[in-house]
Amino acid sequence: MLDFHEEVIEKSHEIPVLVDFWAPWCGPCRMLGPIIEQLAEEQKDRWALVKVNTEIEVELSQEYKIRGIPNVKLFVNGKVVNEFSGALPKFQIEQWLNENIPDPAEQDFEDILSQKDNMSSNEYENVVRDFLSTNPTHKQAQLALARSLVYTDPDEAIELLRDIHLGQPRYDAASDIRTLAELMQWESESDMPVSDALSRARNLLKDNEEEAIKAIIEAVTIDKGYHDDLPRRTAIALFRIWGNDYPLTKKYRWQFDMQLY
Repeated sequence: MLDFHEEVIEKSHEIPVLVDFWAPWCGPCRMLGPIIEQLAEEQKDRWALVKVNTEIEVELSQEYKIRGIPNVKLFVNGKVVNEFSGALPKFQIEQWLNENIPDPAEQDFEDILSQKDNMSSNEYENVVRDFLSTNPTHKQAQLALARSLVYTDPDEAIELLRDIHLGQPRYDAASDIRTLAELMQWESESDMPVSDALSRARNLLKDNEEEAIKAIIEAVTIDKGYHDDLPRRTAIALFRIWGNDYPLTKKYRWQFDMQLY
């Protein structure tokens, strides 16, 4: 006899559980069942399958408001996070699973981020490198390491972002880091006030963000279009990386905006 609480609710705190509500008389159920069972065997390290016969488990069917079958619900941490109805082809089910099954690597990386303040820069960078060695396409980790390296090794920062392209979700964040890398790689032109201001900003960014943003705003004031708008683009990149609630954004964003008009 099915123990739904143990086999689904409790189990889903350990691994996602896919529940297939079906009935023996249901033609689409007989089409869908073997596909899901095959996928469950192929992906048994990612999720578990529980089949619920709605003819027998009438109360469960009522509790989960099963109006038509087959009905497939995904349980994560004791709750339904998504579902679909009907006999979908295998490739659509695989796509649905890829979109909805949590990636264990995401939690691992969140744990790294939560410990960042307790680590030195070198320790943090080494931990993220170790994570990327086993998750080489993890975009958020690539961004995090690039952000940490951009002032000390802009070449590597740019290389880490090479696979983040226009149209992808993290493209804007990658573009901001690329702009900072561009500033760090930029070669100063002597005897130009705007160049002097940018040079000071570049030298200050790693250790004194406030003096750096003041120097960048000074460069914007002198010539915001210098070197393909580098002063303006750098300021915007920093404000976006810092976020609207960051103290330096609140303090200096309005001064920067005033220099644009």
